[in-house]
Amino acid sequence: MKAVKQYAFGGPHVLVHEDVDEPRPGPWQVRIKVAAAGVSRLDLAVRAGVHPWSPTLPIIPGREVAGVVEALGDGVPSRWLGRRVVTCLGLAGGGYAELAVREVAAVHEIGDEVPDEAAVAAVVTGRTAVGVLDAARVAAGDVVLVLGAAGGVGGMLVQAAANLGATVVGVAGGPARSAAARRHGAAVPVDHHEPGWAGRVTRELAGRPVTTLLDGVGGELGRQAVDLLGYGGRAVVFGWASGTPVEVPARDLYERELTLRGAPGPAPGSGGVRRLEERALAAVRDGVITPLVRRFPLAEAATAHAELESRRATGKIILVP
Repeated sequence: MKAVKQYAFGGPHVLVHEDVDEPRPGPWQVRIKVAAAGVSRLDLAVRAGVHPWSPTLPIIPGREVAGVVEALGDGVPSRWLGRRVVTCLGLAGGGYAELAVREVAAVHEIGDEVPDEAAVAAVVTGRTAVGVLDAARVAAGDVVLVLGAAGGVGGMLVQAAANLGATVVGVAGGPARSAAARRHGAAVPVDHHEPGWAGRVTRELAGRPVTTLLDGVGGELGRQAVDLLGYGGRAVVFGWASGTPVEVPARDLYERELTLRGAPGPAPGSGGVRRLEERALAAVRDGVITPLVRRFPLAEAATAHAELESRRATGKIILVP
């Protein structure tokens, strides 16, 4: 079969498309004929060798796949054969390939109403968005500012917050990405490359304060966004794509009674990560979230990585074998 292998840590050029042996499903595992594989920022970190988990090379990267079960390991009920499924493969990866194996307990069956690409976008990126919304407690009447509003997680947050009745300010870099934020449902799409973008937000809102900030970017952009929060506002930080976390002086938290928190893991008794995945898949099925995806052939995995790394990409990047 064809797969993408990584033999060294480094830039996108270390990803090599080549022939490899087909994986065999072990006990209680299924083998999936991959129709779509997701590309994530975690993949970039593992490839570059900057993730805390450092694999023994070579590896087949990729941890998000959807497709059809085409072989069963010992102990797996026969009803799984031919089922459409989606799964997170974990840090060990193996998703950038025509075939992938996973424990049957970790896969989700998907119906015909959920396309493969949308299911892949939901299973990790979507579950992150669900967790962020849980932490933010967005409600109708909120004014929600989303940084990275054209990206995979950011686009989903814009859609979901708008569907909850919030007014959404979608902040993204460049005209094409701010236009994507508008398509996701941002009432106020903003290009942060424009000088004075924060002042434009204030004018567009006509005096309404930002009540909630959803920040996966951090750095100076995150700091400017915090300044737009009104008294008693809350910020949920779930990453720093800029390379540096947002820094908020304690005086700001005290004087404006701001709440700053990270997006936590699943709450005790909530059903854990699998329950978040189920909720994200249900949101896609029910039309609450419609992931915007960009497809690349599997052989162009290096190009896909470079696109995501450039922060020019809109939506979720998908590899198609």
